[in-house]
Amino acid sequence: MSLLERQLLSARMLDAQSGEEIVTRIELRFDPLTGHGSRILPDRGLIARSDFDLEEFAAANQPSCPFCPGRLEQLTPRWPAAIDPAGRITRGEAVLFPNLHAYASYSSVSVYSPGRHYLPLAAISEALLADNLATQVSFARAVLGADPAARWVSINANHMLPSGSSLFHPHLQGIVDPHPTTMQRQLAAVPAERFGAYLEAERRAGERHLGNTGAVDWLASFAPIAPAELRAFIPACASPAELDESLVAELAHGLALALGAYAELGFECFNLALYGAPPATAGYPLNLRLAARSNLKPLYRSDSTFLERLHWEGAVDIAPEEVAERIGDRFRR
Repeated sequence: MSLLERQLLSARMLDAQSGEEIVTRIELRFDPLTGHGSRILPDRGLIARSDFDLEEFAAANQPSCPFCPGRLEQLTPRWPAAIDPAGRITRGEAVLFPNLHAYASYSSVSVYSPGRHYLPLAAISEALLADNLATQVSFARAVLGADPAARWVSINANHMLPSGSSLFHPHLQGIVDPHPTTMQRQLAAVPAERFGAYLEAERRAGERHLGNTGAVDWLASFAPIAPAELRAFIPACASPAELDESLVAELAHGLALALGAYAELGFECFNLALYGAPPATAGYPLNLRLAARSNLKPLYRSDSTFLERLHWEGAVDIAPEEVAERIGDRFRR
């Protein structure tokens, strides 16, 4: 059986006026690593470009933002000395602190900069990304040093309110826990050789493989969970805690390319997950999933439906091959 498995479905109906048959083609795909299903639909413009004034909205909610200068120091919690003697981890403009609404034993928030409340995707630079990622790597290492049982690390993002963020100010979130999330557990159970076989199959197919930036492979997801989903694989390490300075910089470079492409495609919101396995897990490549979400506007359609949330099956109307064709040149320069 091919790793890149797909099946064609047909939905038939009669036109209300003419009575002529209408046939809609749907492509069912299966993720080569986890086996989850994804339905590629005809283009319906489900995520339209937004004419919403983000800068004006940012100015309206900035006066009460707890992540902005002055309020961050007063309103955000601090780490115990065992995690960080200073209470917060900083790198460049980035600041990392405990998540007041924790999701795990160790749950962090890291803002790109307290002074950058309004940060559109096109303005998220490699330097900002690298510094923010570096605070998360330092956090993960500090937790592992203080609590070796907390071996499962992930770095995540809900960028903008439609992605699930409760605050407008752009930030990353880290989780370090003794227990994996469902997707971490599923990915860690994938045989090591299957990761290599998947990447090799995508390189041969040439439709979705975006490029290799040195130690990181980027591709448009074959069976996406969400619109314009991209994936990246870092064979050199298994956990974010193992990322060195050069890998952080390279990952930041790729993410900057990806977010710039999202901006050009008209997307403003995204989710990110960097799925770590326990450090030194043999054969497991640290891997990333990046996915666009619905744009912010007064009345907008959420792109997460019963299929995604309850059936664990993606349904998107932008084909991965179209995504790769439109943004692939960024990664091949």
